[in-house]
Parts: sequence; C-alpha cells; structure tokens
Amino acid sequence: MLRMYILLGFTFLFFHLYITGEISKYINMRYSYLSFSAIFVFALLTIIQFIFVSRKQEHDHCDDDACCHHHHEEQSRWKRAVNYMIFIFPIVSALLFPVATLDSEMVKAKGFHIPGMAADSGDPFVQRQFLRPDTSIYYGKDDYNDLMQKELKKYGKVSRLKLDPQNYLNVMETIYQFPGQFDERDIEFDGFVYHDETTKANQVFVLRFGIIHCVADSGVYGLLTEFPQQPRLKNDEWIHVKGTLSTVYYQPFHMNIPYVKVTSWQRISEPKEPYVFRQYNQ
Repeated sequence: MLRMYILLGFTFLFFHLYITGEISKYINMRYSYLSFSAIFVFALLTIIQFIFVSRKQEHDHCDDDACCHHHHEEQSRWKRAVNYMIFIFPIVSALLFPVATLDSEMVKAKGFHIPGMAADSGDPFVQRQFLRPDTSIYYGKDDYNDLMQKELKKYGKVSRLKLDPQNYLNVMETIYQFPGQFDERDIEFDGFVYHDETTKANQVFVLRFGIIHCVADSGVYGLLTEFPQQPRLKNDEWIHVKGTLSTVYYQPFHMNIPYVKVTSWQRISEPKEPYVFRQYNQ
C-alpha cells in the first residue's frame, strides 16, 4: 500500500511543478514534455499498483500453519524503511522546501572564473559553469565547430545584438567563442549585478543563471561591463544595459575577454522567469 502512496506522491509532485511553472527551476523547458508525460506515467503506475494491492489482499487470508511462511523471506523492516525513505524524501523536500532562485551568493560560494581558462583548471566538467556557456562536451569536435559556425553566421552580421531569454545563451557562447568578431558591435541585455573583488570601481559583471539541459549543468553566464562612472549598484540588482562590445586583457583571468563599454543603463525588476535556457532548434 505504501508503494501506491509513493507513486501517487510522484504523480502529484510532477503535476504541481508543471502547473506552478517551478519545473523551469530544474530542467531546460525544451524538455518540459518529459515532465508532463511523467504525470500520466506515474498516474498509470499508481492505478496498476492499486489493482495489484487489492488483488493481493484478497489472497492473503491464510491460517497460521498453512501460509505466511513467505514473510521469512522478506527484507527486514529497517531495510524496507530505508528503501522507502529514498523515494519519500524527494517528494517531501520538493513540496515543503521553497525553490530558491540562484543569485550572487551562489556565484560567491563557488568562485568565479572563465571556464577552462583559469590557472588551476583541470576539470572542464566543473569549471565550464561560469561566465562562458560551453556546450562542446555534448558534441564531437567537428560537430561543435559546425554548430558554432552556424551561430556565427546567424549573429555575426547583426548590427545590434539584442539578447532575450530565447537567444541569451546562444549569443553569449558565440561572443566568447569568437570575441574579435564582435568588437564595436552594439549590444543590450538584462542581468543581475555581481561585484567581484577583482573588478575596478566602475566595473561589474552583469549575469544571468542559465540551464543547458538541467539544473545539474546550470551556471552563471554574462559579461564584464565598464561604466563611464562608478555605478551605485548592489549585488543582485537587475539592470538593463546598452553598450558596445570590445575585448580587454583581464589580469585576474590572465587572458583577453569580451566586455561591454556601457553607454546607458537602467534598473529593472527581476523577470518573472530569471533563468535562461539553451536553445538548439534555431
């Protein structure tokens, strides 16, 4: 009977995440159809388990001498309890604990560097999740080069790069892959402010958290911005930035990186959907 309630719990959990839209905090919405399908799969399994339990109860009437000997072969109670807790915990935690939106505190906690470019870089699976989107691990070398050439062809001739939730990660990855191709190009985008201890007084990083496939490969992506004067901005304030792209040798990273020379900016409210997702079908 407990198995039926666990399956019912997963059915309700996926239904809850889908209806509230909180599923976007866990996966790229490109795969939302999978979570939607899971509602019906778990509902079907719940019904099957209910039928199985009902039939089993009908056949479990036996006397002390003739049956119930099969109980000697069952797992001990504590082992079964542990097995059930493994499935119960994600249901309870997802429903009772609030979904936290990632912010600058997460950036500060994990450290900040260009993926694969820091002096101590040795594991691209760990260090790719900062500043520069990197989908190369999902492709062969030639396929990735072909993908990026298509992205360059798409965005390389645009006079003004206007980033939105649909193209944010695609454009960012292209800019970092071909920084020199976008010098003196106008750009505008939204993001939250992050002051790093390595930046100058008139510099801040403007970032957004993005999901490539699921929350396991989520990261913080964006650009260094340089203002004409020191901006009075706090971490996690959202702003809309307009400016011109260029490249600069950034001493903390020991490399040239793209950055934005800000021409105008304004404070904005945090978007209803603060995350951005990698698009593959453009």
